[in-house]
Amino acid sequence: MKKQIIALMALVTISNAFAQETTQIIANSFDSRVITTGLPFMLIAPDARSASLGDMGVATSVDGYSQQYNPAKYVFSEAKQGVSLSYTPYLSKLVNDISISYVTYFNRINDVSAFSASVKYFSLGEITLTDNAADPGRIVKPNEFAIDGAYTLRLSDQFGMAVALRYMRSDLRISGIGDSNAQPASTFGADITGYYQSEEEAYNDYNGRWRAGFAIQNLGPKFKYDDGGNDVFQPTNLRLGAGFDFIFDQYNKLAVTGEVSKYLVPTPPIYGDRIVFDDANGDGIFNPDDGDSQSDAQLAASAEDVIISGRDPDVSFLNGVFQSFGDAPGGFSEELREFTWALSAEYTYQDSFSLRTGYFNEADDKGARKFFALGAGFKYTTINVDLSYLFSASKVQSPLENTLRFSLTFNFGDGEYTEY
Repeated sequence: MKKQIIALMALVTISNAFAQETTQIIANSFDSRVITTGLPFMLIAPDARSASLGDMGVATSVDGYSQQYNPAKYVFSEAKQGVSLSYTPYLSKLVNDISISYVTYFNRINDVSAFSASVKYFSLGEITLTDNAADPGRIVKPNEFAIDGAYTLRLSDQFGMAVALRYMRSDLRISGIGDSNAQPASTFGADITGYYQSEEEAYNDYNGRWRAGFAIQNLGPKFKYDDGGNDVFQPTNLRLGAGFDFIFDQYNKLAVTGEVSKYLVPTPPIYGDRIVFDDANGDGIFNPDDGDSQSDAQLAASAEDVIISGRDPDVSFLNGVFQSFGDAPGGFSEELREFTWALSAEYTYQDSFSLRTGYFNEADDKGARKFFALGAGFKYTTINVDLSYLFSASKVQSPLENTLRFSLTFNFGDGEYTEY
């Protein structure tokens, strides 16, 4: 180890002709540039429709699962109220008991307001803990969940906004392994969203309608998974989307949508090790033949991380939101790579059958998630059934690859509100 450090110091130096002690900073070569947060399950698409459209939903048309992406859409629902249920197997190639369950409810109170709520539950299955081969063991069930409620207000004929408040709880620590007093972590967060939907307009060969939306999600304080651990950020993120509906006739419609998203938490900086050594001749170059030396005690005393490039991520959640737009060590080009993007198309026939496809893309050095998705939707009286299937297009395998997902929605008072 000491020989390796000496070799690196001989290559990377800071000259100072009058110094008797020289400081060098050697960059760590294993720093990750992927942004990580706590409670990452909050950003997993829980329903089949949004999954088949490339994990998007901030600017798509309203459905029962709008609570996940943009509850402001609920004031454009033609149904009075609805209940949605969804179940998604996770890592289904490896295990059969990890899953995400999602339940939503919305109620369009009147022409200008709506209320909605949801529960999202992420189960990591059952784990059997044993002390020895003869121990029958005990079963633990790590899990995470979130419960939220939102109020939506229609500010004009074409635009609405919503505010959602959320409680999140993570019970991943296993009591008895390293800490008999392990307790779940919990925190609160909020969403601020908006949705625009134009009137239907006549074009040369078809009618059309514009859609747009934004969402700031999981905005709230940092939290700890344990008393001695570091504060971690919630998965605060920004979503922006826009789309257009090609309405060919009363039976056929094609909706195309694009969406971008970005974490609103600090980017990990590039760290280095601060190294101090005695410089006998003051030439700023470590050379044992010149009498330069560095003891193990000196190395231990100087072994501290310093930021070479980027900004300190140890800030409040609100400062982290603003810092996230200009703290990438690679500058503006890296900030752009932190945006994920998705494109989708949805063909609907007679408001009773839909075919969907979508593509999601994330930069290779920011997570490398890339996948195609296909899906379909069926409507029978007041019941909607959706399904989706994901194909990974990345070297990094998706935990949802080759997973068939189903969702179910019950609408009550369908057609009570007429928007167009």
